[in-house]
Amino acid sequence: MRLQTAARLFLCVALLMQSTAVFAFETDQYNLPPEPLADIGDEVSEYAEQNLRKAVGKINGEISVRQSCLENNAAKPKKIKCDSADKERARLKFLRSEEAVASEVYNLLGTGVFPFTKSASWVESHRFIGQPARYKTSYPKSIYAIIPTNYLTISPTVNLYEAQFGTDKIAHFFQQGYTYYQIYNRALAEGLTADKAAEKAIRWGQMTERTYYGTLVSGVFSNADLCANYVGMKFYQNLTRPIKIGDATKPAVLLLKDGVWTFAESADLRKVLIKPFITNHLNEALNPSAFTKFPGLRSYVRRTIRKRSCKQWLNRYPALSQADLNETSRGLKLWYGEDYGFTDSRNFVTISNVCFDGDAAKRERAGLQGFAIEPPHPQSWKQITSNQK
Repeated sequence: MRLQTAARLFLCVALLMQSTAVFAFETDQYNLPPEPLADIGDEVSEYAEQNLRKAVGKINGEISVRQSCLENNAAKPKKIKCDSADKERARLKFLRSEEAVASEVYNLLGTGVFPFTKSASWVESHRFIGQPARYKTSYPKSIYAIIPTNYLTISPTVNLYEAQFGTDKIAHFFQQGYTYYQIYNRALAEGLTADKAAEKAIRWGQMTERTYYGTLVSGVFSNADLCANYVGMKFYQNLTRPIKIGDATKPAVLLLKDGVWTFAESADLRKVLIKPFITNHLNEALNPSAFTKFPGLRSYVRRTIRKRSCKQWLNRYPALSQADLNETSRGLKLWYGEDYGFTDSRNFVTISNVCFDGDAAKRERAGLQGFAIEPPHPQSWKQITSNQK
């Protein structure tokens, strides 16, 4: 009892010593779930689709009202207050813009009680059909036990379309992805090229990872966070315009037809809404993070992985090789050939450089065959929707 009381007191003091505005949320894919996680990809897609349909319904409803105001429609409800014709036209123009759609979707999925988001909170609390749906390692076994505030804000691991990552990536996808989208659009309006606009958004993301979303608060610079931000931007863009994913073109999810937003006839939203953006780039054990040396975090993470995680990985993947892990990580530096801001570092802590130090050659000589967890590089839209991992 005394030990438990002391531990609770230690956690409380450590939390109070941190800034009250703790922005960073971390995750731990080094510790593998004791049993396979159910794939909740389709259920998360359904949740996103429901919110997208809600957003479109709200916008189209207001379009109808504003159009009635302009037409002096006597049938409109008396409680509707109309502005001047100029203001009504301006409002209609906005409602029919790409920004209106992205903004309303963001309000439903990317906002929340700060610093949480509605979407990530839903994923962490929803009772999914498949079980187990989430995994969070215990505090004593956590790689963040040396920094209790990191553990208190650690996100559970989930499995979406065969990619395992922390629920914090859902928040990055819908929240920081929207910020990227805004930065990108503003840069285009200022006359920058599409490539330069994307670079500007990426630089903002790298800055936040070095400060209040990463290193400055938690001691962790996450490349997986940067990828979640980037693909979140692509998600918002793709709501109303086609985008490129590798050599394939992904059609827009929505079309403006006869002045209202409609869903593309060929859109199977369960397959195309978020699935194409979910890859192993979001897994921090495969897409490496850099850990700060202070206050002993990097060395503690390495020791904890060596003590606990290495055995898990080698038991789960008995043919695992250092060469394959390195090749996998190299393949995650770009997202389908696009730069999302991956930042190299000498301070990476990986399964490869911890679990295979000194015995990689021995395992290779034993003739063990490795495994690959490479991201797909489809040549057609059909491959994206049917074979995406």
